[in-house]
Amino acid sequence: MRVLEQFRLDGKTALITGGSRGLGLEIATALREAGAKVALLARRESFLEEALKTIPDALPIVGNVQDEASLEGAFARTGPVDILVNAAGVTWGQDALEVPAEKIREVLDINVTGAFLASRIAARGMKARGYGKILNIASVAGLIGSPSEVMDAAAYSASKGALIALTRDLAVKWGPFGIRVNALAPGFFPTRMTERLLARTESLVRARTPLGRIGQPGELAAAALYLCSPASDYVTGQVLAVDGGMTAR
Repeated sequence: MRVLEQFRLDGKTALITGGSRGLGLEIATALREAGAKVALLARRESFLEEALKTIPDALPIVGNVQDEASLEGAFARTGPVDILVNAAGVTWGQDALEVPAEKIREVLDINVTGAFLASRIAARGMKARGYGKILNIASVAGLIGSPSEVMDAAAYSASKGALIALTRDLAVKWGPFGIRVNALAPGFFPTRMTERLLARTESLVRARTPLGRIGQPGELAAAALYLCSPASDYVTGQVLAVDGGMTAR
């Protein structure tokens, strides 16, 4: 197979949780461009309506990663899933000394438990077929600590660290079945989740980033495509930081 052909996804089906906007939608767009059929899972129909303006032939599914039955229904509607991207996520910004316990649990439940539930549903079918790709969208916050003046979201950081550990453990457990499990750890990108934070701290983020800027739209897509395509068939259990060098310091 020629090099560029290894990035094609013709005949593959991808389900992207949190795929209706932000980095999830960017990744879904890249997978569709590479030839995959894509299904987008989001909590609200209005989010999906907007996403369909970008990917008109995507399969829109309203669902909740906190609800295992909802996830089972999403996979049943999608059909055999070759690629799962766990991009659904939330954050909560507050002093770690003050953040309510229920918010800690909510962040962990969506960002970690939701990814775990979706992954094991996907893996059952992938195991039967002997092949599959699972891509978890983690964060540099799961790799390094953040000063409060840059980001005060300890529950989010804890959830992304846990997602990275889950990635590595499932890669070991499911590798014998032909299932590759990897993660991306984006740095700071302009999304709905980060817009308020960056409005206050972008200069600090730039100062902590060797490339001297935040990520731009489209700069995560190619890395995601690599980890979802046959080009990375000998890669599993890895965490690829796309962060302008922030974690290299």
